Amino acid sequence: MPLALLALAIGAFGIGTTEFVVMGLLPQIAADYGVSIPSAGLLVTGYALGVVAGAPLMTVLGTKMDRKTMLMLLMGLFVAGNLLSALAPAFPLMLAGRIVTSLAHGAFFGIGSVVAADLVAPDKKAGAIATMFTGLTVANIVGVPLGTFVGQAVGWRATFAGVAALGIVGLVGIAKLVPALPRQQGARLRRELAAFRNTQVVLAMAMTVLGFGGVFAAITYIAPMMTHVAGYSDGAVTWLLVLFGIGMFLGNLLGGRYADRRLMPMLFTTLAGLAVVLAVFTVTAHNKVLAAATILLIGALGFATVPPLQKRVLDQAHGAPTLASAVNIGAFNLGNALAAWLGGVVISSGLGYTAPNWVGALLAASALALALWSAALERRSAGASGGVGERVSEPASEAATDSVSALV
Repeated sequence: MPLALLALAIGAFGIGTTEFVVMGLLPQIAADYGVSIPSAGLLVTGYALGVVAGAPLMTVLGTKMDRKTMLMLLMGLFVAGNLLSALAPAFPLMLAGRIVTSLAHGAFFGIGSVVAADLVAPDKKAGAIATMFTGLTVANIVGVPLGTFVGQAVGWRATFAGVAALGIVGLVGIAKLVPALPRQQGARLRRELAAFRNTQVVLAMAMTVLGFGGVFAAITYIAPMMTHVAGYSDGAVTWLLVLFGIGMFLGNLLGGRYADRRLMPMLFTTLAGLAVVLAVFTVTAHNKVLAAATILLIGALGFATVPPLQKRVLDQAHGAPTLASAVNIGAFNLGNALAAWLGGVVISSGLGYTAPNWVGALLAASALALALWSAALERRSAGASGGVGERVSEPASEAATDSVSALV
């Protein structure tokens, strides 16, 4: 494994930690600033919306310079945003720090995926990309629980300062280990935008918003739900987040393994299972053991959808997947923002801390409906063309992967 992949994984680890750790620290942050927990949930919503806007914006800006330099600038932005969050004297500045941090998120994973693929032989590209994304999943097993523990023991500001330091390590690693990479020779932006006229691309992104949003409807408010409903102590939230992270890791492996084999059946199964588990969580949240098991399942089912959803976008975007891929990363976070906001609405309406689970179940069920519709449209199109669509899908996917290197 090239050491440059380790540098990218460290960056992904830092980004994953800062994205998710705020959920375990919401009560402390809310109390420190004197705001309600639903208001503090804006830190999740604001970050997610920043990724939605930043993913395509920073990706397009990244075409003006070589990829290594862009990755270093993104990590610099990440460090600055976390330092602002750590030092913010007022809630609006804390929110601003989260938004600054979020601007680096989508483009880092989009450009980093291309760099990772270019570092290895053609038959190892998917494994290289998975290695980088392992940093994100491991963040939820190690980084998020550790950050939550530190935040509860020493203060949440120390957590964000530590994440900023981790970003500096990632920045230095990229500078030292990632080789010099050629500058993009002209962005074919019009061709990239044309991918969004494809109904299947739009449906895949809508599935991403709703399906992944289902996960965040519940997980955003996991700390108050587990302390006020299940009866866990504040310190136990750390270990519950470890369980969620383990579920993410296992789900990511499962989704990656089957996305190339039976993509749509995999989506049907995971989205249906996610909808059921989130609905059941309204009941199991009242029991410590069952709540813990359910959190593990939510992580596994939720992140098992990530590889197939991302691959679906790449397949359907055909020869112009770069911007579509970046926008789909933003779509994951648009789902996060939507779900966090809706979860805050139902809590503020007096429906209790388990009410966001029903929101999540409805979002996941809606994603399943879109997946079934997308498959029906695909079968109809394949039938009209005599099955040609099925025969060319794999080569199209390979062409999409190869074209990433030429475009970014």
